[in-house]
Amino acid sequence: MRVWVARPEPGAARTGAALAARGHIPLVAPVLVVRSTDAPPPDGPFDGLLLTSANAVPALRDVAALRGLPVFAVGARTAALAIEAGLGPVREGPGDAAGLAALVAQVLPAGSRLLHATGTARKPEPAASLAAAGFSVALFVAYAADALPALPNSAQDALAAGALDAVLHYSRRSAAVALALADGSNHGGAFRRLRHYCLSADVAFPLEAAGVPVHFVAARPRETDLLDALASYRGDGAR
Repeated sequence: MRVWVARPEPGAARTGAALAARGHIPLVAPVLVVRSTDAPPPDGPFDGLLLTSANAVPALRDVAALRGLPVFAVGARTAALAIEAGLGPVREGPGDAAGLAALVAQVLPAGSRLLHATGTARKPEPAASLAAAGFSVALFVAYAADALPALPNSAQDALAAGALDAVLHYSRRSAAVALALADGSNHGGAFRRLRHYCLSADVAFPLEAAGVPVHFVAARPRETDLLDALASYRGDGAR
C-alpha cells in the first residue's frame, strides 16, 4: 500500500520506517515543521509536569529546575522520550487528554501546581479539567508547529500521478493543513479520494467537517492500531 505520512519530524521518519517494515511504500512528506520557541519556562515551584506531545520534550531536556519532577505523559511515545531525556519519574497516560487529567488526579492532591509544556496551537484539555478539579496549571509554550506554505513537491507529484492509496493523520492540525494545502495546489480531489486513517475522532474532525470520507478512526490513540488497520486493505496491507 502506498501511504503518505504527513506528520512532522521526527515522528514522520519513524512512521515511514514502520510502514516499510510492514511491506508498505511510505511517502514521508510532512506538512508541518516543529521548532522550539526558545522561551524559558515560568518560575516554579511545580508539583508535576504535563506533557501532551512528544514535541515538547527537547525544550525540557536541559532545564535543571524541572529535573526530578513527576512527569505525566499523554501516551507511550511521549513517556519514552521523556525517560530518554532524563525527566521524571514518568507516568504514562492512556493516550488522550481526559485520561491524562484523570491520572494526575489519582496521583497528586488537589491544589497541586502543574506545568503544562505545550505548543503554540493547543487545546483546552487537560488544563480545563484539572483546573475544575482544583489544580493550578501554568503554561509553558515550548514549541511551535508551523504549516508549510505549499504542499511538498513529492506529495504534489504523487497526488497528480495517482501514486498514493492512503494517508495517515496523527493530529487535527496536520490533517487540516494537509487538506488546505492539497486544495491550494489543485489536488484536493485526489486528496479526497485517498483512504484516510486517523489516530482519533478529534484528528478526523476537520476532514469530516469538509466532507472528506474517513476510512478509519482508531478507537485508541495508538500508532500500532493505526498501522494494523492498513492490513485490511486488499487482505494483506500491501498494494
